[in-house]
Amino acid sequence: MKTETDHPALIQRIVECRDKEAFAQLFDHFAPRIKALLMRSGTPPELAEDLAQDAMLTVWCKADFFDPSRASVAAWVFTIARNLRIDVARRERRAQLHAVLDTFEPESQEQPDQLVSLAEREQRVRLAMQQLPAEQAEVVKLSFVEGKAHGDIAKCLSIPLGTVKSRLRLAMGRLRQLLEEVA
Repeated sequence: MKTETDHPALIQRIVECRDKEAFAQLFDHFAPRIKALLMRSGTPPELAEDLAQDAMLTVWCKADFFDPSRASVAAWVFTIARNLRIDVARRERRAQLHAVLDTFEPESQEQPDQLVSLAEREQRVRLAMQQLPAEQAEVVKLSFVEGKAHGDIAKCLSIPLGTVKSRLRLAMGRLRQLLEEVA
């Protein structure tokens, strides 16, 4: 078993000649420690095993990124493992959020007073849109009604992207002003 002082040399051997024996020594030393650390932090054993193997695979693939002036080999390896665990936790949270959102029932039918209120707002927006210069109204329609990206609008109208953005900014400011006057 090698000592801590040999770990940078093992990494160097991996970098220089893809030395499998050096990697095996690092693996034998760090993989069980990574797994134990992850399990102590609440990670299930199977996931901890997978993450330990993924961390060591990353060590093999990215050994040339190790900088002994920035951290010890142990700190570098455990940081890789920690980051992998964080990535898994984020994916799990995202999956849980989607599962929760899927369980929500669709909103109930809108009430008649809500429909009238919506119709009134739509009418105010239509009237305000009619007061915009034609160039501004066109980019607003393409962006918000048709859902086109700014770059696509620029290509469609054969104008620079900056012009599209300027027209949208001016139009939104003017619409805000017009709608506040009506409200």
